Amino acid sequence: MAEPSAAEQRWLQAARDFARRALPAREGPGGPEPPPLDAVLQRLRSAGGGDLPLGYSFISISDLQRQQCTPCCSQLTWSTNEFKEWAQQGQGGLPTQSALPRTYLILVGYLTNGRQEDKEELVAGCLYVKDNTGIIPCELLHFELEWLESLLLFPSWSYIPQTDQSAAGYVEILVDPMPINLPKEVPDSIPVAYPASAKPLLTSRIPCKKRSKLTVAGELARLGPLLCICHKTFFFLFLKCLTSAVWVPVLVQKPNQLAWRYILKLGHRYTVTGLSMSSLKKSGQRMFVTGVSSRLLPYCAEQVREQPLDSAWQGESTQSSSLEAAEQLSDSLEVGVEEERPGSTKESKIISYVGTVTKILNVQAGLFLLDNKVCLCLAYQQLLNSARGLRPGACVELIDVHLLQKPLVSFPFIVLGACLSSTVVLKSFSRLSTPYQPPASSGNLYFQLLFRYNLGMPLYLWLVSLLETFEERFSYFFGRRRLLLSSMHRNPGAAEKFLVPLLQAVVPDGEEARDIYNEILAKIHQCPLQKYLTLTPPCQAPSLSAVCHMAEQKSWEGFSPSQLLSPLEAQHMGTQELNRRLAWSYCTLSAESFQPRLILLGVLRVSSRSSSLQLQDKSSTLPCVISHKDGSPFAHTALIGSLLQVENYQLVVERFLQTDFPSWEQLANLEHVREKKSSVYVHFYFEDVQVLHAAEGQIQKGLRSGNSSSLRKKDDGSLTSELETPEAKMLKLEDPKPDTHREKNCQKGQSSTRRTSCVSHLFLVTQKEGLMLRNYQLPREEDGVGQELQRSFQATVLWLGRPRLWSYSRGSGNLPELEETSCDGEEGMTQQEALLLFMGKSLRWFPFLHLDGLYRFVVPHCSDLEVFDKLCFPPVPANFLSRSSCPLCLPVQDSWYLQHETWISCLTEHQLAANSVLRGMDQRISSIPEVLSNSFTGSLVSFSGEIVERTLCASPKNEKPSVTLNLQKQKESLLASDHSVKLSISVAPGSPVVVDVYIAAAYLQHLWGLLPGAKILFQNLERKISRFHNVYCIYIASSCVSIISLPASHLPFPSSPAGEASPPSLVFLSSLQPCLQHLPQARILCHLSCVLTLSLQWVCSLCSSIFKEGRCTRRSPPCPSHTGVRQASARVLVEDGTGEALVLCRNQHVAAMLGLSLLEWEALQNCVQSRGRVSVQHGEATGTGCVEEPEDLIACYLRSLCRSPLICRPILLDFSLDRKPSKILQPAPPQLRNFHCGEVEFVSQVGPRLSLLCLNVEEVEQEALRYLNSERIRRTSSHCQAGATA
Repeated sequence: MAEPSAAEQRWLQAARDFARRALPAREGPGGPEPPPLDAVLQRLRSAGGGDLPLGYSFISISDLQRQQCTPCCSQLTWSTNEFKEWAQQGQGGLPTQSALPRTYLILVGYLTNGRQEDKEELVAGCLYVKDNTGIIPCELLHFELEWLESLLLFPSWSYIPQTDQSAAGYVEILVDPMPINLPKEVPDSIPVAYPASAKPLLTSRIPCKKRSKLTVAGELARLGPLLCICHKTFFFLFLKCLTSAVWVPVLVQKPNQLAWRYILKLGHRYTVTGLSMSSLKKSGQRMFVTGVSSRLLPYCAEQVREQPLDSAWQGESTQSSSLEAAEQLSDSLEVGVEEERPGSTKESKIISYVGTVTKILNVQAGLFLLDNKVCLCLAYQQLLNSARGLRPGACVELIDVHLLQKPLVSFPFIVLGACLSSTVVLKSFSRLSTPYQPPASSGNLYFQLLFRYNLGMPLYLWLVSLLETFEERFSYFFGRRRLLLSSMHRNPGAAEKFLVPLLQAVVPDGEEARDIYNEILAKIHQCPLQKYLTLTPPCQAPSLSAVCHMAEQKSWEGFSPSQLLSPLEAQHMGTQELNRRLAWSYCTLSAESFQPRLILLGVLRVSSRSSSLQLQDKSSTLPCVISHKDGSPFAHTALIGSLLQVENYQLVVERFLQTDFPSWEQLANLEHVREKKSSVYVHFYFEDVQVLHAAEGQIQKGLRSGNSSSLRKKDDGSLTSELETPEAKMLKLEDPKPDTHREKNCQKGQSSTRRTSCVSHLFLVTQKEGLMLRNYQLPREEDGVGQELQRSFQATVLWLGRPRLWSYSRGSGNLPELEETSCDGEEGMTQQEALLLFMGKSLRWFPFLHLDGLYRFVVPHCSDLEVFDKLCFPPVPANFLSRSSCPLCLPVQDSWYLQHETWISCLTEHQLAANSVLRGMDQRISSIPEVLSNSFTGSLVSFSGEIVERTLCASPKNEKPSVTLNLQKQKESLLASDHSVKLSISVAPGSPVVVDVYIAAAYLQHLWGLLPGAKILFQNLERKISRFHNVYCIYIASSCVSIISLPASHLPFPSSPAGEASPPSLVFLSSLQPCLQHLPQARILCHLSCVLTLSLQWVCSLCSSIFKEGRCTRRSPPCPSHTGVRQASARVLVEDGTGEALVLCRNQHVAAMLGLSLLEWEALQNCVQSRGRVSVQHGEATGTGCVEEPEDLIACYLRSLCRSPLICRPILLDFSLDRKPSKILQPAPPQLRNFHCGEVEFVSQVGPRLSLLCLNVEEVEQEALRYLNSERIRRTSSHCQAGATA
């Protein structure tokens, strides 16, 4: 034999080193023998045609797991061309995937069916390759029992690592391994019984001898899946008679026999020895069970002889011990079966199918895509081999699986479901470089919910879609494991909290449990996949980006600008007013507005950029407004970072249009819509929130209670106190003066506790201002040179007590600052005011900070009790610090944490008594009647009320926007800066008292929820009086708005008042004078005395000049408009027997006053179009500025019509106060006037004529007139009787 070359010697030395390290030595008669390297080298030479594979190197199991991070394969006997051909064939079905790269490694090891875990041998039906360095799972397409515990050379294999690099992968054995020194056994002749003769033993009570065993031979008809229940692993196989269809079940449950499943192939013939009989306690079903001595042998007719059963099976009765593992499996699945539901129930078809895995849909849920068209569901079987081998590119054979077409409306694939009677066979491994992601071995929430609620395929697919979306949206925030925690091991995770109520609602409790024995053993097959109904999902929980898209899409569906305006009003509007009324509208949506019902999920965050609350997921954010049902402000800082579920909410879509409609006639032409934008936010009550995952700890009990005050006060009246930051969650209140000798210098010696301590200070909010740009000149972060205005807000607070230390180790009291007293019984520290400046990241506290709230600032990782004094800006001299008249100016730092403690109204009498300064500190909230009263003297007012109407109007011309407002014109502003919003606020729905609030558009980007029907708390509005003596309020820099309650869920037309409008109350003119300022709308039964003035005109839609003969009459400068708008006005005199009033009528109400029909009014308007304008005046109207055209035919007609007695008739008039009359009437006492009725003259006191604005005119029929008159007489009589009694 030739001398080996130097390369071969180096290779052999490396092989010897590998064998000593990795291959275990065998035990011989004289002790351990050397590693079997020579036999391995002999196998290598035979595989390589006599040569050693010097281009390959040995690799141990541990090195393979540690060094190889990407999928690879090794083919010891293949040429390069053979490998390329093999790789190209694997890419045929999936051209986008790359083939497995080739490595040149030699794998040698022992094949075993168990592994060591916690010093115990664990056998679960899986195969492993092991050596001295480690053990790794493996998958084979063909297996022989002789290979177990034998040393094998693997000539062709693939290593597939897990996607999670922290865990090892597995090995796919592509070609049968080469045994090394495999011993051969000489088989003996075996007596056997066939299923036809063994079957009667299972159906009758034939006695048998004690410990007698039976050998059964037959063809494998069915192979059940490997099941593991309560750490006991087993499977069923079914042997069929060679000459008939009779079959018998065999249960394999011994650990050393579980590897049989890798050998068994359907249609092949086998012999199983050492069988005994057993029965199930509950069902009584009987089967053959393998024993410790049982063996599985290939059937060979020459080596078996049929054994008569009469001689061997006599004696004792059959075993009565039931199968523990199968019983436990049944007990674990004792859940209700779905009840039959009305509809077309479908029955699935049982088929066989061969396909290629093209995509892993969801390995945790057991869903795989075959041939890009069929979904394979293995969830109803346990994936005990962790789905090894089921990678894209692998070929599988499915036998007796259920075919379900369209089980879920939204699921795009046909489904093949494998039940416990189905068989899944891996035909070939994938040749593609795709990683391996195993399903969760324990705590798999998909499978646990599936078996707990015995879900059918439609509900399971819906469950999978919900869980997939849930995990994708929120694993970024909390991690996948924390989200999908199962209640089997600990408290349920967020996903289970979300899904269980949904499943309980759709899965009714049934009386019958799922019978796995029938599913596996019965002749007539029964399983959860047998019948199904196509499911329409009852609800959905899409991502927030999808929610916003769906809401915007729904709000614009079928939208037309004409929907926003009443045609009777729109036809009289000019261009500017028309387009302004279209510029801003809204649409509200609830969960039921979507199909299926939409559930909102999101992590509660606060944006320091917009200073608004937001729900957030991985896809997007959704601004939110949170209120309490009892009207208290939302201030729960504990919820920041928590995962919330909301099912009862209002999704608001604010729509913004930029249009250039010339007139109302073009509203149907959408070409005049230049731009469409929208903004989406959500409004809900805190009591409707369910916390699925609390941020860094549990939220207080009472979170779901209907009374929000329970969140601030315990049953015994003591106050709750809780810190929610990661550092402060376990921090407890510590007295800065634990003993007297450290009183003066309590902060010294705290360096050891700096990392576990922080400083806190309690304060009461006495005033809060709005969010806007302010001239706090702070340097820019970029260059530190330029100056810019800062978005900020400020609050005036009252410090309570001293700053205190918080640490992990000390105990806690309940607001000890309020109990703090000096030795003489007086308060130990004078309360001091401070002005807090919030800028930068501290703007996130804006939604939580409210008046009359007690809060605590927490400075983490700090032990300096003077930290608040040292950060005062600008610095305040020490001799002024104790003066309450000199408030501190303190910039709130970004790292400080704000914690809400309670409200001043919730303090106990003892706490208020110890701090007399807190008495009377509740903010003064005025009522709307008080604000409107002439005796009111304040300039800044605070009040609450309900929004009756929201109107976009032009900003007053005499008010110039400030520099701050000009700087707030940002790109995200959706309204023009020259617009204002007028909110009409009433005390309660239907109340006659209304005050108008004007808010500049620049402030609106920070305000959400200003919708008709919402109850609002306004703070620090500026009260103003117009030249017409009307009281109104404007929103200024110091103002603030809080949403108290949501609008009603059934909102009407967006531009109209909220709620169904009740008819105005019937009043007398004489009773209006005292409350005229407070009366928005009323009704009188009156007599139309005469028409004083009447004007009909066509005006230009752009400049409001007279529009005549199709063009504007303005000459300097010329107007390009070609559109005119018709307008009409009339001033009439009415009386109701108690007083008189001048009523201004406009547009369509003029026709009603004149008693003209729609056609007559239209003809009259058309006649005026050629003239431009026609005006008449009558009687007392002289001097009102109305110019007549005496020779005009239309004017003569109108004059005669106004003087006609036909229009002097009783009418029912709805009116409001004319807040801008042409002449401001000074208050005057009643005057005596003469009245004639026929020849009788009366003298009566008559007050000054009121100026009213017509809202509606109704004709009064005789019956209605008699009824209304009787009502007036009754009310007058009761009023007179009350006065006489008084």
